[in-house]
Amino acid sequence: MENEIQEQVQNYYGTQLRTSQDLKTNACCTDDIPAAHKRILAQLEPEVLEKYYGCGVCVPSAVQGLTVLDLGSGSGRDAFLLSKLVGEDGHVIGVDMTEEQLAVARRHIAAHTERFGYQQPNVEFRHGFIEDLRTAGLADNSVDLVVSNCVLNLSTDKAATYREIFRVLKPGGELFIADVFADRRIPQALRHDPVLYGECLSGALYTEDFRRLLRELGVHDYRLTAQRRLTIDNAEIEQKVGNIKFYSLTVRAFKLDLEDQCEDYGQVATYLGTAPDEPNGFTLDDHHYFETGRPMLVCGNTADMLSQTRFAVYFRVDGTKERHFGLFPCGPAPVSEAPGETAAASCGC
Repeated sequence: MENEIQEQVQNYYGTQLRTSQDLKTNACCTDDIPAAHKRILAQLEPEVLEKYYGCGVCVPSAVQGLTVLDLGSGSGRDAFLLSKLVGEDGHVIGVDMTEEQLAVARRHIAAHTERFGYQQPNVEFRHGFIEDLRTAGLADNSVDLVVSNCVLNLSTDKAATYREIFRVLKPGGELFIADVFADRRIPQALRHDPVLYGECLSGALYTEDFRRLLRELGVHDYRLTAQRRLTIDNAEIEQKVGNIKFYSLTVRAFKLDLEDQCEDYGQVATYLGTAPDEPNGFTLDDHHYFETGRPMLVCGNTADMLSQTRFAVYFRVDGTKERHFGLFPCGPAPVSEAPGETAAASCGC
């Protein structure tokens, strides 16, 4: 059955969809793009943009010089955007299982390399499966950042996919994804619907199962950076999915040994104002905005996220974990527009 679904997805994105206008819902589309990214996207080849299918913005800040892996890179839109952002000293690897999409991306490498003023390409596209990144030649602890835009829901083995992500990430590396999630488990009958699967709906993880999956992998704290309720705008598909609510969530998680609760050690973080294009403040997640120069009390997990990752050069973190003051007064960020609905983050202060 897994192979059959993979073949259906390859066919859907390889031959059935010609451009993003052929999508039957708006689940795999987004218009909330930062202005700085829009300026780069305006430089990309039209074919790359036309064949883009995404549900959010999955390019974090402060990525210069990083080795970045884009899972389900498709026509290369996000990979080429990252190619510009990481700079000539960085490297971007796009992985996709659809040969037609890889062909689109590969034929525009030279044009973008020249347009960005690079002597050599800093981006490559490999055929492979996100459930087994060894198929694309990805070694353990080899990348700084893994991004994915509306693709992980298409995985036929979510546990294997997330295991692979944290295998290839370096210690302190980051997963940063935009993906479709659901407020309940998808019924088995809908999971086998090829159109719903291709439209990024029937493969969506229930938010609590996502939390449980990451916890099993040792990821005890992840953060939301953005969320929005998805409207489908297709009467036939809306009737099929019934009362299931779908959300586009942008999630960041680090390969760090974090606690499963936000604990208070009296630590204080101060943003130095030095991250590129962020002179006035830095946003870690949907409830952590650090104004430049203003000390902010943080939990132990947040302190580690800022001091044991690439963000360390942009922050001063004062205090140690020698003295414990109990739970940090914080809670998870809700994935809802009404009280009582599911929370998405396992621990967000």
